[in-house]
Amino acid sequence: MSLKPRIALLAGDPTGIGPEVAAKLLALPEARELAEITLIGDRQVFSAGASVSGLPDSIFDNLKHLAVALAAPLPMSQVSPEAGTFVLATLRRAVGAFQAGEIDAIVFAPLNKQAMKLAGMTQEDEMHYFAHHLAYTGMCSEINVADRLWTTRVTSHVPLRAVADLITRDGVVAAIALLDLDMRAQRGGSAPKIAVAGLNPHAGEGGLMGREEIDVISPAVANARATGIEVSGPYPADTLFIAARRGDFDGVVTMYHDQGQIATKLLGFERGVTLHAGLPVTIATPAHGTAFDIAGRGTANVGPTQTAFTLAARIATTKRS
Repeated sequence: MSLKPRIALLAGDPTGIGPEVAAKLLALPEARELAEITLIGDRQVFSAGASVSGLPDSIFDNLKHLAVALAAPLPMSQVSPEAGTFVLATLRRAVGAFQAGEIDAIVFAPLNKQAMKLAGMTQEDEMHYFAHHLAYTGMCSEINVADRLWTTRVTSHVPLRAVADLITRDGVVAAIALLDLDMRAQRGGSAPKIAVAGLNPHAGEGGLMGREEIDVISPAVANARATGIEVSGPYPADTLFIAARRGDFDGVVTMYHDQGQIATKLLGFERGVTLHAGLPVTIATPAHGTAFDIAGRGTANVGPTQTAFTLAARIATTKRS
């Protein structure tokens, strides 16, 4: 039996750059060496990505293919329920392949959440859609990887006005623990240095700008540290990433989406990867979006997709061994 991990590759939204970057990935010999690849989706969607990239259709030869049909061709760079319906069907097919023992990991090209919502997705994002179809009710969270720095967050795709009420001690501890667990798995068991951001400006400045740091975040950090995690904070978010870039920390836990995402994408947008951590199956995707402004031109950069694929292969290999 091959020791290579078995990775499902999904082309993402068919009207964005996903089919193009998927085809470009398959054209890389090093990607084919890393894993046994299964295509999930419509072969014509993948072929269209190859065509705009100037690649031969033969790059799909000798690959396993689990078909999900696109009902009809769609115009490029347009949000539509038809595109969302197709995407959701590919995600469900990937979950089914994992549950059947056919794959070890999933890598998907960029999706469009608006299209998925129009198609009937009731979950806040694709990670929770995966969790629903996996019947998984435990802790899961996005982890963003930009070179050596890993970040995650306590709240994610929720309105900003709801964030403060969603910050709890248990939630902060769970985010810290999940980041520590996944980072240890990639570091041979060694403990990463994790920093936790405050919620308020200047981390609350001793309660002058809010008490969340005093009442919730600091106690949560102490609880996590008592379990053996090398974690500290809360730190003011506006200076924390300067220290992280300097190498003072390996991982950062933020309180809400943009608090970490803006910094992470500035540090490594061209290489950024998102992991859906905590789920039973390894799932990775490039951190950028569908890039409707350049879709269909053949100019999309495959770098983030290649990095996501490489990281997924490494994690899946570790889990198999």
